[in-house]
This record gives sequence, structure tokens and C-alpha cells, in this order.
Amino acid sequence: MTDNNNELIFTTKRGVKIYVAPGKKSQYDFRVRYREPGRRTRTPKHIHWVIDLVIKREHDSDLTNELLDFLIDVVNKVNPSTEYPPKLKFFSKVDTSRFDPLDRYGEYSSDFLLVTIELIMIQEKTNYPKGTLNLKMLEAFRKGVDIFDLVSRATFR
Repeated sequence: MTDNNNELIFTTKRGVKIYVAPGKKSQYDFRVRYREPGRRTRTPKHIHWVIDLVIKREHDSDLTNELLDFLIDVVNKVNPSTEYPPKLKFFSKVDTSRFDPLDRYGEYSSDFLLVTIELIMIQEKTNYPKGTLNLKMLEAFRKGVDIFDLVSRATFR
């Protein structure tokens, strides 16, 4: 299903539609986009989901750390996309309902985070096969780096 040149990838349990749109960096490049009910289409930035994960960890550190471990595993296993639109490999194969209690905290639901972050990881591997930016950021977050370092990593400074 398309919406203004966006391919629908997933709809969250809260009704947020997650799309991809063609990118320009490589043959299979794409941009991740989303639209919450009643709002305009947006592009998630690293800093948005990092802040959300910080909030979640303040309320439930054990479960958030499990989520971070899951995401690190996804980054280590995800492959570049060889088709457009890209296909989710990990979110669709694993029961992620264990992360649902985190939905009470922050702005984003766990299914939103899992799908958008997996897509962002696929995007990084597609355009920068040797890239480790996201992996290093998630590993640093999991190890408990301070806010300054985490924000610097999330904003690529």
C-alpha cells in the first residue's frame, strides 16, 4: 500500500503507520517515515528514540536493558536490503510482546521502536555495509554512558 510515494511496512497497535520512501544514497536506499493518527508524516531521528529509551529505562531498567540487548542482536544480524521495499526479518519472527509493559513510559510503543529501529539498521547496512554507528551507540547506551555522550552519538556529533 502506498501513501504519497511511501510504502506501508507496518501499523502499530496504536495505529501508527510506518512507511519507507525511496532514498538516493544507493539502489535500495530508503527513508523511514511514520504517521500517527491525526498527525503529519514524520521521519524518526536517532535522538527521538534514544530519548524515549532513556525515559523507559528510568521506569523499568531491567526490561529496557533486555530491549537494548535485543536491538544489539538485531544490529549484529541484520543484512543489507536487496529489494525495495525492505522486509522486516527479526520483528516479524519473534514474539516481542514481552516488551509491551514499556509502552506505559515515553512517547513510543515497543512495536514502533522495534520496527523503526530494525528498518534504520537495515538502512545503515544497505548504505554503509561496514558502518557501526548504530551498534556503537546502542552498546554505549547499554553500558550506561552519560547523557552528554549518548546525545552526542545520537546526533552524530
